[in-house]
Amino acid sequence: MIGLNIEKNINRHKNIALLKVKATFSLGSNIAVLGPSGIGKTTFLKILGGLVTPDRGTIFVGGQKWNDASIGFTLPAKERKVGFVFQDYALFPHLTVERHLRYGTKDEAYLKKLLTIMKLEGLEKHLPHQLSGGQQQRLAIARALSTRPSVLLMDEPFSAQDKAMKKEIIGELCQLQQELSISSFIATHYVEEVTGIIDQVLEIV
Repeated sequence: MIGLNIEKNINRHKNIALLKVKATFSLGSNIAVLGPSGIGKTTFLKILGGLVTPDRGTIFVGGQKWNDASIGFTLPAKERKVGFVFQDYALFPHLTVERHLRYGTKDEAYLKKLLTIMKLEGLEKHLPHQLSGGQQQRLAIARALSTRPSVLLMDEPFSAQDKAMKKEIIGELCQLQQELSISSFIATHYVEEVTGIIDQVLEIV
């Protein structure tokens, strides 16, 4: 079970607003994080990833405490087994596709599987600037998966994909998530683009 009961003061449309989330989710489920631009979806993902600390409240994942603001406790990001797909991809410009994935895994079979799933075969020696926007986005997803995370956080992860590619990689991604028992939070403006893979919805207002 994933249990969230957090509050964070954030800048929203040049005003201070309260981001408040109280919800529980099943482990291994896919959760769509919905809400208009600027509402706090990215901040929420960063809180889960340990990159931002909530002002109040607690986070528990599978019985492990990740945050408890009442005692000033925050589990370091590196101890959370989280994969993060940033909206701007955050790729390393000097690393090839292959080296991005080797950063997270030494398992050759798994590395090749990620290349296949994300349609990056034949691009192993390419640098990010040599890839299209869609390929860069798929590399960001593959890199996040390379560490075999327990929780996958994705910020608008399919925005650069055409309809056919999106459908194909979402199907492959779902199968891998089931194999590895990964829980995922997918921030998006459009629930339609993740319809069919979502188990639960979290709407931030």
